[in-house]
Amino acid sequence: MAVASAAPGSTFSKQLLFSLLVLVLFCDACRKISLRVPSHLKAETPVGKVNLEECLKSPSTILSSDPAFRILEDGTIYTTRDLLLSSEQKRFSIFLSDSQSLLQKEIEIVLSAKETKVFRKRHTEDTVHNRSKRRWAPIPCSLMENSLGPFPEHVQQIQSDAAQNYTIFYSIGGPGVDKEPFNLFYIEKDTGDIYCTRSIDREQYDQFLVYGYATTADGYAPDYPLPLLFKVEDDNDNAPYFETKLTVFSVPENCRIGTSVGQVTAIDHDEPGTLHTRLKYKILQQIPDHPRHFSIHPDTGVITTTSPLLDREKCDTYKLVMEVRDMGGQPFGLFTTGTITISLEDENDNSPYFTQTSYTTEVEENRIDVEILRMKVQDQDLPNTPHSKAVYTILQGNENGYFKITTDPNTNEGVLCVVKPLNYEVNSQVILQIGVLNEAQFSKAANGQTPTMCTTTVTVKIRDSDEGPECQPPVKVIQSKDGLPAGQELLGYKAMDPETSSSEGIRYQKVGDEDNWFEINESTGVLKTLKVLDRESKFVKNNQYNISVVAMDAIGRSCTGTLVVLLEDFNDHAPQIDRDLTICQQDKDYAILEPVDLDGPDNGPPFQFLLDNSASKLWTLEPQDGKRAFLRQRHNLNYNYYSVPVQIKDRHGFSAKHVLSVRVCDCTVPSECRMSYKEERDAKPNVVLGKWAILSMVLGSALLLCILFTCFCVTTTKRTVKKCFPDDVAQQNLIVSNTEGPGEEVTEANIRLPTQTSNICDTSTSVGTLGGQGIKTQQSFEMVKGGYTLESNKGGGHHTLESSKGGVLGAGDAGRYTYTDWQSFTQPRLGEESIRGHTLIKN
Repeated sequence: MAVASAAPGSTFSKQLLFSLLVLVLFCDACRKISLRVPSHLKAETPVGKVNLEECLKSPSTILSSDPAFRILEDGTIYTTRDLLLSSEQKRFSIFLSDSQSLLQKEIEIVLSAKETKVFRKRHTEDTVHNRSKRRWAPIPCSLMENSLGPFPEHVQQIQSDAAQNYTIFYSIGGPGVDKEPFNLFYIEKDTGDIYCTRSIDREQYDQFLVYGYATTADGYAPDYPLPLLFKVEDDNDNAPYFETKLTVFSVPENCRIGTSVGQVTAIDHDEPGTLHTRLKYKILQQIPDHPRHFSIHPDTGVITTTSPLLDREKCDTYKLVMEVRDMGGQPFGLFTTGTITISLEDENDNSPYFTQTSYTTEVEENRIDVEILRMKVQDQDLPNTPHSKAVYTILQGNENGYFKITTDPNTNEGVLCVVKPLNYEVNSQVILQIGVLNEAQFSKAANGQTPTMCTTTVTVKIRDSDEGPECQPPVKVIQSKDGLPAGQELLGYKAMDPETSSSEGIRYQKVGDEDNWFEINESTGVLKTLKVLDRESKFVKNNQYNISVVAMDAIGRSCTGTLVVLLEDFNDHAPQIDRDLTICQQDKDYAILEPVDLDGPDNGPPFQFLLDNSASKLWTLEPQDGKRAFLRQRHNLNYNYYSVPVQIKDRHGFSAKHVLSVRVCDCTVPSECRMSYKEERDAKPNVVLGKWAILSMVLGSALLLCILFTCFCVTTTKRTVKKCFPDDVAQQNLIVSNTEGPGEEVTEANIRLPTQTSNICDTSTSVGTLGGQGIKTQQSFEMVKGGYTLESNKGGGHHTLESSKGGVLGAGDAGRYTYTDWQSFTQPRLGEESIRGHTLIKN
């Protein structure tokens, strides 16, 4: 049987632990672990060690299914009583659970008793090489970090049981041998002694897993490779250091005791979980050092306040010199120092206060929007923050709103201004009380008291100035009755001189009077009416008529006031109505009467409607809501014009009689109503001529007189007048138009002068017969038949001159008419056309 020999001084328990540790490395730690142990185990004997972290990180509960075994937190398995293992394997389980993640793991442990194995001797004549199935027994080994030697330093010796029968050569391989770091270990092949060639830094390599090999001279390996775990023992060769080189914390001033300021952390590269990395924190010095305001928890590094007297206005920054030391803070531990800065945050715990307890200033009366005073304040809180920015308030003395105070954003000063004109005659000085606060709300100071408002007194003296008249009040209302006649006086406007408190020497002038109702007395301001005051005038709005008045003193200074004449309504207007109405029989059989009263509502509706007796046979009146009425036919009337007398009274009985012109028509809407000329003529025999009809008649009469005068001049000249007619007088034409205005010119000859058989230049011959046609002494016009006026309308339903003569002319007189015929034709026609024109104009 091959056994592993250890260096002198080793014990069996160490060999057992080492062998169990090697077994663990080759097992699946989370499923099943097999351990070979002696058949007889005493109580509190270590059986093996399991790497629990490979199965479950930080288990909160570790349990054993067999009470004969106890498992520690590091995975070491101990017996709780004496055990004797038989040839059969003993099994039990380790249960791991995590309360946070609710994970559970189970590791099965199998214990097997060691058996004595008989090795066969190897002879050179054996043709078959059989490798024994046994394992080496590793001996636990550790190396000291930063060892001082001497080197090479003996680490361990390994031996194989096969060395009793064969010549064995030993070799090793792995990290530290033929892998990084190279040549750190070597072995003597004949003896199995392993040496270390130099010192080791644990922070770089904390352990080495090296495999040992045993072979015969011919290369036969009687044993499996032996894993050798060399653990590097930590040396306290690293001092802890603060994680952040520059650390700045902040905390509000006046905070309570125990307020957390911050936490400092340090790092130590030595082996965790040992005294080498057990750190302690300590405050070495506070700058300034009095009084002490801070403390630190030695284990966690949390800094807290120890005093409620942190006042930023006294000291706004503190520095703490810190120390962190390993070895649990023992004097021999390694340490590092550092400095942290604690800045105090400002709170509004100081009231602003005025630099003066009282101020005095002056201002001239009637000045506005002028700065009169600046006030400074002091505040110990942080500048240019809401904790120090001032807000000024006028507490007393500004009940009439003459002053305003603001804050200058650049200087934080209070700026006092006058915003309404001051009157020296009313007050020669004003005393103001002004207070100041901060934009931010006050916080309680360390003593628990709340800061109070600071106040100051400002005396404003008002300087007198010679000022013009004052129009007070700016608008004055006077009352008057509606319909007040011209020549009546009304109370006018009065202005005052503030210096003398009288109206002496003030002159008045009217500057606004839209309808020129009044004149104003220059000395007294009294108004006199120039017209009858009419509330219904278009210049009256809401029963008010306005007059603007300027009051001036001797040197021309002035003020302007307004007089409002409030007119009391008088019932001086009867209800009025539209007299032309149309009833469309196809739509409805009535017309709506909607009168309008220009008086106010107290003298207006409800209206009373009365129908004349003569019209009640054909019509009825139906009042509606006091403001209108329906004029309804008693039965369907013929399409015609009707005159309907109606009387309308207001609420006080003031009335007017109206004759309505009602047109009954066959239509749907009034705009569609079209009546023939005959219907209109028959419907309105007594037509009242309009101004245009009269004008047309006058112009027509004037035109007719001109025509007659021309004819008279031609036909009744004295015989002594020399008549000179050209030889072709028969060919000369007189163009005649029958229209009252400029008419259409006729190209054919309408009127021809008769030719004379006598000497046309004989001045001694009296007017006699012309030619040989037997024309009478009365000269007549020669009118050609077919002219525009005389015969153009033949057959068109109108009378012509030819038809008016009552017969047909003879052959000799065909186409010729005398002047008397012309006159008898035109006179009735002019009267008829005038009537027709008047009717059309009326419509």
